[in-house]
Amino acid sequence: MTATTPLSTPLAGALPDPIQSPLAFLRHLYDVAVLRALPLHNTAAHLPPPPKGRTLVLGAGKAGGAMAQAVEALWPQDAPLSGLVVTRYGHTPPRPAGLPERIEVVEASHPVPDAAGLKAAERILELTQGLTADDLVLCLISGGGSALLTLPAEGLSLQDKQAINRQLLASGANISEMNCVRKHLSHIKGGRLAAACAPARVVTLTISDVPGDDPSIIASGPTVADATTCADALAILQRYAIDVPAHVLQALQAGTLETPKPGSPVFAGHSVHMTATPQQSLEAAADAARAMGVNAYILSDEIEGESREVGKVHAALARAAAKGQGPFQKPCVILSGGETTVTIKPQPAGSPRGRGGRAGEFCMGLAQGLQGQTGVWALAADTDGIDGIEDNAGARVTPDTLERALAVGHKLDAHLQRNDAYGYFEALGDLVITGPTHTNVNDFRAIWVA
Repeated sequence: MTATTPLSTPLAGALPDPIQSPLAFLRHLYDVAVLRALPLHNTAAHLPPPPKGRTLVLGAGKAGGAMAQAVEALWPQDAPLSGLVVTRYGHTPPRPAGLPERIEVVEASHPVPDAAGLKAAERILELTQGLTADDLVLCLISGGGSALLTLPAEGLSLQDKQAINRQLLASGANISEMNCVRKHLSHIKGGRLAAACAPARVVTLTISDVPGDDPSIIASGPTVADATTCADALAILQRYAIDVPAHVLQALQAGTLETPKPGSPVFAGHSVHMTATPQQSLEAAADAARAMGVNAYILSDEIEGESREVGKVHAALARAAAKGQGPFQKPCVILSGGETTVTIKPQPAGSPRGRGGRAGEFCMGLAQGLQGQTGVWALAADTDGIDGIEDNAGARVTPDTLERALAVGHKLDAHLQRNDAYGYFEALGDLVITGPTHTNVNDFRAIWVA
């Protein structure tokens, strides 16, 4: 699939026929889901009035650039506005003609932090100096902010944080577990940014990319109270055998890296507004399908677990529907969201490294479970346009996926063994490539049963 321009305006043109063009139909549903989550379409209702003092905008996440532009477009032009937001490399959207730049946007690395993210976090903390009770801080938070807003706790280096992040990403830990650790090893996350903004009022606008839409987990909750503890973080590190410096273990055991807790006065008068969620995007896709005469079923927006195993479960549901069994009446589309995980399998020395992310791994598990089931097509993609660290958003599955792969010498089991979804679907021309979408409401999965 060829690259496309990220969506910024409502979809137009003829709608794809799900019978004649099933893959185009599935891509249309993905585009609808992304469109629902774009900041320019969901920010206005959550903006507070300008304060007596100044307004400072701070933020981090894959949607950070688009969120900043939305605030610039919607904020009164005669009201003071300034600030700094950090987003992922390549995820700053083109600036609309005539829109004044009042909020600086910088780019840094994701999912492993780098020096640019460290510098951005240091600058953000510096900007909080001198705030007064008359001032307002607008915090724009979206998924990816955990890596982009990196400021190691005392005694930790950037290299330490990078090593811990890499281990967590390969461990199979879920997002709640990873962000619990990240909060306790940070000088800015886990509510610490809110504490630094005192005595100013803080209003957080957030786009959810986590199951359950818990704002304390999104981007590791830099402005939100943290109910997890040092003991929780320590248990996670031990559960997944994450190697950390001895003095970090000692600090966690002593509780010296504790985060601000619910009820702390540092959060007095603060508010959090969820501007876009995975469920809203799934509902938008479901509505679009129903408008075309297709039954649409949303499983959940909170599905977690090993990506390939989740794919197999979805395959069982789709096969039942294809046979006229189970709760889903065909023709139908089965939708789901959430954040699955990929546990990287160790490989023999000298073996080629696999490439791919959660969506691609899900599609491999799905194809394995479907076993060429007729009448079933699927698309799975991350709504930020990037599946892991590759250039694709995800992949698609057709009734002849396994057959076509074998014809070009690709065995699914071998690709699963080395977590190589990218190589598997690239050979078939079935990568979904969108480019950065400038939003992020997590995984999107759609299965069409004709």
